[in-house]
Amino acid sequence: MIDITPVELLTTTRTVRKRLDLSKPVDRTVVEECLRIAWQAPNGSNQQMYGWVCVDDPTTRAAMADIYRDGLKRHQEISAANPSPYKVNDRQQLISASVFHLLQHMQDVPVLVVPTIETRLDGVSIFEQGSRWGSILPAVWNFMLALRLHGMGSAWTTLHLHCEKDMADLLGIPFDEVTQAGMFPVAYTIGTDFHAASRAHSEQTIRWNKW
Repeated sequence: MIDITPVELLTTTRTVRKRLDLSKPVDRTVVEECLRIAWQAPNGSNQQMYGWVCVDDPTTRAAMADIYRDGLKRHQEISAANPSPYKVNDRQQLISASVFHLLQHMQDVPVLVVPTIETRLDGVSIFEQGSRWGSILPAVWNFMLALRLHGMGSAWTTLHLHCEKDMADLLGIPFDEVTQAGMFPVAYTIGTDFHAASRAHSEQTIRWNKW
């Protein structure tokens, strides 16, 4: 465990890609301890309708990394036909370099975790989607905070969801019954001196009583 205050924990929890330590092994018991904290998150009607597929087998991780890269190709094809909803800013180049680094090294990350949501969410109502995502999101955030306390880090990646069926087949996830929420590379971080991010324009998103 690292020595960190609650404020530091909340304000310096970064998406970690380049600073994942690919050389240091991660013990399963530490991951499971972090997941026990994840399970304490609030969730819809306390149904706990989510699960976790944790992978430390090198061969399986390599196959997962290939699916992730296939997801990027699919994403690029879609983006070519449809403009990206993301705004371009001065940090986009740095983020792109970070994403590319992880793309190259995903198979080298000690543990890959795929959180899952019970039932398929394709075409269901916004209420149903909100309820299910509103349950898995706090759990994943708890997981990432717990990793931080152990000197570890992660990133919420979603590119492989373009090839979700392929990942389901690889990991034995029942595709017709379960929706994958993403893939999380888990590793110790190179240093723990993360800083609060710049959120200079965040106050512009706060509105009272009407839009």
